[in-house]
Amino acid sequence: MLIIFDVEGVLLNAEYLPVLAQVFGPQKEKEIWDITKQGIRGDINWEEGLIKRVHALRGIKYEDAKKIGENLEIMPGAKELCLSLKKAGWKMIAVSGGFTIITDRLKQELGLDIIFSNELIFKDGLLDDIDLKVTSDKSLHVRPILEKWNVKKEEIVVVVDGANDLKLFDLATYTVGFCPVDVVKKMADEVIEIRNLLLLKDLLEKRFGKSILHRSENYLKDCQLRS
Repeated sequence: MLIIFDVEGVLLNAEYLPVLAQVFGPQKEKEIWDITKQGIRGDINWEEGLIKRVHALRGIKYEDAKKIGENLEIMPGAKELCLSLKKAGWKMIAVSGGFTIITDRLKQELGLDIIFSNELIFKDGLLDDIDLKVTSDKSLHVRPILEKWNVKKEEIVVVVDGANDLKLFDLATYTVGFCPVDVVKKMADEVIEIRNLLLLKDLLEKRFGKSILHRSENYLKDCQLRS
């Protein structure tokens, strides 16, 4: 089995850019939050909104950006869930419209196999621009891995919160909206409304059977051969 997570609002209990905007004060924070919410709801072009937000925060020091990123709260229940999935031999992928400055630590802390994300560009130690690698069609970045690992659709679960994540639903047999916006709520197979990712464990056991989180050794060997 394989699970695909969004990051901000799912694996992390925060949206990075609005938190980063606090460096400039409440007015800038509100500006960034407004654009962020529009992007999550799908009200604006997601790529244009992301670039606009980053450009609005130009001049932030790298040290501040890094410290804030490293201190974003991991979603309650995420560590316990990922540990359980890892022990059961699941593969775990995260796809983020966010940045390596917040996602790099998750690979180790949560045991993820692969993380896709964008990169902030700093010049002379100050935020300047963005290297946009992950677009609103996040499925484009995952499909080659699924082909390489020979993972079938019925083996895939997707967990997201925003409208920009919806194309990931095409990859999976089981989709979960985690504290999602309305459009995701309507399209997901299941919805979790409480910010505790460990609640997903019960849904997975209900959908696939309790043994799905306890069949470790043979499946793990199979995944290692695929990779």
